[in-house]
Amino acid sequence: MNPSRAHETLFHVFGYTGFRGPQEAIVEHVAAGGDALVLMPTGGGKSLCYQIPALLRPGVAIVVSPLIALMQDQVSALKEVGVAADFLNSTLSFDRAMEIERAMLAGALDLLYVAPERLVTPRFLDLLDHLNEAGQLALFAIDEAHCVSQWGHDFRPEYLQLSILQERYPQIPRIALTATADAQTRHEIAERLRLQDAREFVSSFDRPNIRYTIVPKDNPRAQLLAFIRDGHLGEAGIVYCSSRKKVDETAAWLIEKGIAALPYHAGMNTEERAANQDRFLREDGIVMVATVAFGMGIDKPDVRFVAHLDLPRSIEGYYQETGRAGRDGLPAEAWMAYSVADLVQQRRFIDQGEAGAEVKRVATAKLDALLGLCETTGCRRQRLLGYFDEAAEPCGNCDTCLHPPQVRDATESARKALSCVFRTGSRFGAGHIVDVLTGKATDKVKEWQHDQVSTFGIGTELDDKGWRTLIRQLVAHGALAVDHERYGALTLTESARPLLRGEAAFTMRLDVVAPKKGRNVGSARKAADWPEATGAEAELLGRLRAWRASTAKERNVPAYVIFHDATLRDIARTKPGSIEALGTISGVGDRKLEAYGEEIIGLIAEHA
Repeated sequence: MNPSRAHETLFHVFGYTGFRGPQEAIVEHVAAGGDALVLMPTGGGKSLCYQIPALLRPGVAIVVSPLIALMQDQVSALKEVGVAADFLNSTLSFDRAMEIERAMLAGALDLLYVAPERLVTPRFLDLLDHLNEAGQLALFAIDEAHCVSQWGHDFRPEYLQLSILQERYPQIPRIALTATADAQTRHEIAERLRLQDAREFVSSFDRPNIRYTIVPKDNPRAQLLAFIRDGHLGEAGIVYCSSRKKVDETAAWLIEKGIAALPYHAGMNTEERAANQDRFLREDGIVMVATVAFGMGIDKPDVRFVAHLDLPRSIEGYYQETGRAGRDGLPAEAWMAYSVADLVQQRRFIDQGEAGAEVKRVATAKLDALLGLCETTGCRRQRLLGYFDEAAEPCGNCDTCLHPPQVRDATESARKALSCVFRTGSRFGAGHIVDVLTGKATDKVKEWQHDQVSTFGIGTELDDKGWRTLIRQLVAHGALAVDHERYGALTLTESARPLLRGEAAFTMRLDVVAPKKGRNVGSARKAADWPEATGAEAELLGRLRAWRASTAKERNVPAYVIFHDATLRDIARTKPGSIEALGTISGVGDRKLEAYGEEIIGLIAEHA
């Protein structure tokens, strides 16, 4: 393949002057007929890795995508830049589906997006056979490839059938892409999709524009509201909750507090769920409160924050969900509040699940790794990247870097807590243990005669909150376990023995309240790259956004499909005075220049 053709396509079709990271190497490899397994963070430009080869190779590229919303967004964006693309899914009428199939067979499409369950039907495979015999199959792209992994957090059984592509069309290049996968998941993707001989491209997992903050739960709703009000009012965000009921209640509560919030979960009817998702994608400043049913494939670039009101299942899940913030490269935040109760709930999900013992063991280890991220005194980004086997220096843009937590030797307090759990029979939760330690003679304490045990009232060095913090960290470090079958009862583990015997020390991380940050969100480097627009520039940016909103509504597409915020900011900052100058702005390709150039130049001239 001639590299200049790839660059020409990148510039003239998509409007970008250069590839990022390994994009160019991936494009060249796949366009030349090679198989590839691509691991690239959300917002890293995965789509271009198969869209450009699709345009460089003869025939139609088949893109396997698990979500209807993702297909529709991708196709809308491709049509905006002049690419012949379409999708086949359950939302289409029979006549429309037949029309698209005829266009595909006639060579009128460059890319076709399909769901995995449709691809493996005899009818669709027969269509692919015809294309293959005519030399009109360009490539297969398998998006969200981690869905094939039974160890993963988004397992889709239908993805297991995609190995048929290698069996049936061994000469057609395949590219599998995902935003997150540890070594074990990578191995499973390669094995199950028969990509063992594919070239692996692993990008850095770092998302430097995202600031990570994790806080212990105190009053989680109030904490969430304070977080949103302190820098994110009027901005798009996602709030994840562990249950449908909590989603509904949190969304209603945020609405009461003046936040434009919508619920999303699998218990809602299809029409309402689709309508809420559509509003989130097309309107500015919507906060989507959702279960993990929402998010995969959501391509909205201007999500400014992702908040978790409950602990996710794993670091992969946390990384995937937080990665939906800041896809445009502008400063964004990942915020989470968690407690021991969250840990109990997640362990209950694991233990009561139908998976085998080995899967449960792996799931428990993944949950423990996430707990370690929550309780670390070091850089969160360093810990997060380390999980994916990527070395990193402290980032200077997470809560532990910006406000280093204080630590103290809490060995004696830890021994008191462990002794109290033992003296009370390992049958009670954290609240009861704290009452005994602090000498509160509650009815329950008296009923069990725990005001008579040797540990009653010996914990005067910490208050209730301090003891809860210590107990949470003892759980995180494995000295205490939580028995969810006995309503969250704390029990001693083997790791408690050295502490109780005085053979080990325990350092406690003190919970701190970080000062309010106002608008100073994101890393110093990113903030310098993207300074807040002011004065005349802000006014022009506002007019460009209003024009974009109107145009998007007219064309019935999300606003970011017209232009990303980053492109509008560049236009407002540089104020190009001609069509030629506008064509040099990143994100303005030939088709968009032709469609919108005169209007934008007119807006700039009016503002001058």
